[in-house]
Amino acid sequence: MSGKKKYPTRAELKQRPGRLAGTSWDLFASPLAGAPGKIDAAKRIAAAASVRLGECFGLDYPIDAFSPGMSKTRGAPEHHIFGNHPAHRDDYLDGFYLQGSSQIDGLRHRRSDEVGFYNGVPDEKILPGTTELGIQYWSDQPIVTRGLLVDLDGFSRARGRQLDQANGEQIPLSLLLEALDHQGITAEEGDALMVHTGWSEWFLALSPEEKSRQRDCGKATGLVQSEQLLDWAWDSGLSILAADNFAVECLPPAANSPFLASAPNDRGMMHQEFLAKLGLPLGELWRLGPLARRMSQLQRWECLLTIKPLNVVGGTGSPANATAVL
Repeated sequence: MSGKKKYPTRAELKQRPGRLAGTSWDLFASPLAGAPGKIDAAKRIAAAASVRLGECFGLDYPIDAFSPGMSKTRGAPEHHIFGNHPAHRDDYLDGFYLQGSSQIDGLRHRRSDEVGFYNGVPDEKILPGTTELGIQYWSDQPIVTRGLLVDLDGFSRARGRQLDQANGEQIPLSLLLEALDHQGITAEEGDALMVHTGWSEWFLALSPEEKSRQRDCGKATGLVQSEQLLDWAWDSGLSILAADNFAVECLPPAANSPFLASAPNDRGMMHQEFLAKLGLPLGELWRLGPLARRMSQLQRWECLLTIKPLNVVGGTGSPANATAVL
């Protein structure tokens, strides 16, 4: 991390008293901001310096791309178009799951089994129409920062192997750090990290029957659960962690996950640590392939990144509406 340290390390967070232990609660100016509160005006101005070519990349898949997808509850929306008269067209969606395709998890998406929702917001406040921790905050205050992309797919292929998508490869922190070092990437305060695993492109190339079988087996490539990964993500200053896979972290969670006892309802996933404790949002199912390939051509791994969720008051997540500018 460059510059003067502005926030406690995760080890220091664990020394906070009572329910604050291990959390970033009350560290940011707004209780709704979470880790994107690390991004200030100076960071946005500096991020704009990443733009050299003016090339834009939309990082969202179509809202119905993952149908069937890995989720057993999120179906594809049905798009309706109608006209009130011959010169008019209007449309609406039925069954639109806001996290069904490329999306960003809001701070309502997970509560901690140990301490509840982020910043101690009580469960009874997490209702439709209430504002506490709602995704609308990042719509009113869009996330604009420097984006860094780590190409785990390309790095693995260059070493003569491919990630084992069918068996849901568990990606250790060591591989992530090796790839970052190989690309010459150093995360700084407020950066967003995008992890290209190749999973979404692999999954979308399957037949509908193969997709259903993959969903039923419950295996998805991702970062393996560890205290060290959380330490690194927080201490590096990340404001966002996004990936092109289903849950950022591997599924099912590792059998030796250190969070089996603290996150029993999540079977040991890290989502509770990221969202409910650290306030660090996760981006999932992002369309990173075209961006990764262009960055590889340029051997430049930074961009200006914007994220503008839908302005759904009280939303638990949203399409990311993410854009990278090179």
